[in-house]
Amino acid sequence: MAGQLYLVATPIGNLEDITLRAIKILEQVDIIAAEDTRQTLKLLNHLKISKTLISYHRHNEEIKTKELINKLIEGKNIALVSDAGTPVISDPGDEIVKEAIKNKIKVTPIPGACALITALIASGIDAKEFTFIGFLPQNKKNRKEKLEQIKNADNTLILYEAPHKLLQTLEDIKPNIDQRKVVLARELTKIHEEFKTGTIEELQKDIINPKGEYVIIVEKNEKTQNQIKIENLNKLTIEEHYKYYEEMGIEKKEIIKKVAKDRKLNKNEVYKKFLK
Repeated sequence: MAGQLYLVATPIGNLEDITLRAIKILEQVDIIAAEDTRQTLKLLNHLKISKTLISYHRHNEEIKTKELINKLIEGKNIALVSDAGTPVISDPGDEIVKEAIKNKIKVTPIPGACALITALIASGIDAKEFTFIGFLPQNKKNRKEKLEQIKNADNTLILYEAPHKLLQTLEDIKPNIDQRKVVLARELTKIHEEFKTGTIEELQKDIINPKGEYVIIVEKNEKTQNQIKIENLNKLTIEEHYKYYEEMGIEKKEIIKKVAKDRKLNKNEVYKKFLK
């Protein structure tokens, strides 16, 4: 009979945030697959648990997934943990979960601490609908596409960032969020836990030497997609604006009406320019 794969959430800072169920599972499993065995060992020592640890991280995920799946098929129970928080969320784990499901191995989530939720509920920003972006891509093309998504988002956005990359990331997202409110949360659940709120410009002035892992929360764009489109059209010259509608196959008189409405101009002004 195959074993079970447990996805065990661990504390993101304060060790008292470990759940009773997580402790029980860590005590019972045969193997613990850990993103960083040294980090996990500190937690296990605190809990007085001694287990076989296997390193499982982004750089060995493919090889170790096969090894762990074989052990699960043999009947071993395995707990997967990341350095902190919930496995799979911006951490290794998605590959082994997919393979376990393919092999009809039971996957059991053991919920607990998660940095994005911890930051969101105390941010004061709308939590009804949100998009979790995680870390921005380093590839220039992919990063540009993701920044465009941020620009047009009509719900709350949540990102992760390392301290040494924080200032660059704030600079990168600044043109895409106008004056929307941003919350920076760091050192969550730890002694120096801190939340800072403001516009990007205000936060840039306030943060000189970033320390600790950051969660960045951006309030939703209150503008409709149509408002955003019109704003972008109004950044064009009036000739480019006209050409945009012309290329859509709209008749000249209708284009003039649209351009006048978009730019809040008198129709006669636009007529004089284009109706010849």
